[in-house]
Amino acid sequence: MEAIYRCRMTVLQKLRTRSIRMAIGEFLATLIFVLFSLGSTINWAIAEEQVHPASQLLISVCFGLSAAIIVRCFCNISGAHINPAVTLSMAFAGKLGVPRAFVLICAQCLGATTGSAILFALTPNAVRGNLGTTWLRPGLTVFQGFVVELLITFQMIFIVFATCDPNSYNLQSSAAMSIGISVTIGHLFAIPYTGASMNPARSLGPAIVTGEWNNHWMYWLGPILGGIIAASLYKHFLDPDLETPASEGERAPKMLLEEVEPVMTFNMEMKDLTEDPESCNIVVDIEMCDHNRLDAFDIIEEKLANDSVIQQQEEE
Repeated sequence: MEAIYRCRMTVLQKLRTRSIRMAIGEFLATLIFVLFSLGSTINWAIAEEQVHPASQLLISVCFGLSAAIIVRCFCNISGAHINPAVTLSMAFAGKLGVPRAFVLICAQCLGATTGSAILFALTPNAVRGNLGTTWLRPGLTVFQGFVVELLITFQMIFIVFATCDPNSYNLQSSAAMSIGISVTIGHLFAIPYTGASMNPARSLGPAIVTGEWNNHWMYWLGPILGGIIAASLYKHFLDPDLETPASEGERAPKMLLEEVEPVMTFNMEMKDLTEDPESCNIVVDIEMCDHNRLDAFDIIEEKLANDSVIQQQEEE
């Protein structure tokens, strides 16, 4: 019993290390994304005699390419959400545990604030401007801006779910580029309206650094609600693997993945516990989408913790 308990504690320590690794990865990914993307909003022409506005095309392409490369590089480390709206949508769809979602959102907000602070320190006062803070165009109502943010985030997160679906084998190879293009499209459309946030952390970072909080709630509520709607629509109505209606006496050929088995499944084997407790061999086989692979360890950690409590109660 003692050998099993010691082995379980070793596994729990490794799982906590993995959670820390994910948080650090999300912090770093969001920092890089915000730093380089917001850098494209700096209007260096303001120091010249003839002032020209920052290029909308430049900003849109920079945000899109930054998102694509970040997703490609950090996907297997933290899931590369870099966006609280994406994280909450994944949690709402049951693909991410709530505690882990909270940790990732905190890491994203901290990374965005750090990236904005670095850009603030590197940019001369003469051209710094509002540091890419999102704003509502004069003449638009708050409700109009809210709907714009909801729509552009809806289309982005719907593409995230569609391209990262483990059943969409023909799309997974281009998932990062597809997500980057959706970010670019959202900016090309919405920059003149709201500044095109699509990402609460992206709006939070420069707001903290510059102290500009006008209508800031809109850049949280709009994207989060748009993401939840996209997740619900895809999961319950448009997922290609949804169960098809079965005729009388027949069974539907396909079912939703979550109805057949959990989002992720694992088999765990403990070997040689009595002979060599220090080097217990634990094998974990996980089958799931790349974006959700690491979340299976939440299930393992919970199972081991419950088993440990039961064992202690039995010993008492």
